Amino acid sequence: MRTQEEFPSEDDDFDRPSKSQLKRDMLELQDLGEDLLTLPASRIDPLNLPEILADAIKAAKKITAHEGRRRQMQYIGKLMRRVDPEPLREAVAAFKLGHAKDSLALHQSEAWRERLLKDDAALQSFIQEHEGIDVQQLRSLVRAARKDAALEPEKRSGRAYRDLFQFIKTEQLRVNPKEAASDPDEEAADE
Repeated sequence: MRTQEEFPSEDDDFDRPSKSQLKRDMLELQDLGEDLLTLPASRIDPLNLPEILADAIKAAKKITAHEGRRRQMQYIGKLMRRVDPEPLREAVAAFKLGHAKDSLALHQSEAWRERLLKDDAALQSFIQEHEGIDVQQLRSLVRAARKDAALEPEKRSGRAYRDLFQFIKTEQLRVNPKEAASDPDEEAADE
């Protein structure tokens, strides 16, 4: 007959994470490392990463070979085990949120441009929503963009269309500056 000492205690098996959990945690850190690669240097520097991790991230941005990049990401995941990941997650989330807000603002500006080109009532609506707007310039830009759109595709310059978009985007930022999460390193596209 076996005694209690000969059987392993059930509690001994559960005092540490399973191999599967360790692997999930490691892969999560690697994914966070991938997200860190999308951040510009101006966002990484304030995180006060250990020098070895910051150098590994800079090196990974330069690696183009698939296998080399995969191995570098594994290395970054290993280095990240020694760092608190929460501030890094917050930095990545803030950066992504900023891009989402920028993208939303651009889509809203594009929608306004389309509405202004199609309907005169939209012009009055835009003027009411944006107090202090240069009405004469807006009307001039809308008129020029409509005239350009009426031309044959080969003869269109597109300049008036772009200028109208830039005017709308500027007005949106002027009226709603808190919605504009701009990043000095990133330039918004024209369209």
